[in-house]
Amino acid sequence: MNSKKLIYISLLVAQGVVLGLIENMIPSFFSFAPGAKIGLANLITVIALFTLSKKETLLLVLLRLFLTTLLGGTISTFLYSFAGAMLSFLGMIVVKKLGPKRISFIGISATGGFLHNVGQLIVASWMASTWSVMLYLPVLSVMGILSGIAIGIAANYLLDHVTTLKQLHFDQNGSKKK
Repeated sequence: MNSKKLIYISLLVAQGVVLGLIENMIPSFFSFAPGAKIGLANLITVIALFTLSKKETLLLVLLRLFLTTLLGGTISTFLYSFAGAMLSFLGMIVVKKLGPKRISFIGISATGGFLHNVGQLIVASWMASTWSVMLYLPVLSVMGILSGIAIGIAANYLLDHVTTLKQLHFDQNGSKKK
């Protein structure tokens, strides 16, 4: 990995941590879905999926989770975040393989938003020793999909309008990277 790539990854990690910490300071405005968040830091993950390799994106996600937990979390929040982030990451990778003709940034991000909540509820069920926690899935699914759509729209805009990201997203022939 060259130094430019390391700097780029470091900047994305820093942005993700800052977005995550800012979002943690904002009280939940979804009264019907306590604990539901927009997932602003996932914007960085979606951008990384399209500008970095899978391995580099995984590194970014793990570093972001670890640093965010160190700066403002607990072991239980790390467990929830880790499960959600890993399931979301794996799901977005699988859906991205379908190709841009079948699914857009928005669809990939919405998949990630939904799977993030599934991962968190699996951990909550395990911690509570009951599957009844999964009854919260329909509410969180709607919130995750809507948040994923919003994050996907933002990522699509950023990748189309930010020069540095555009250079990473397109190869030297002008065609999109896979």
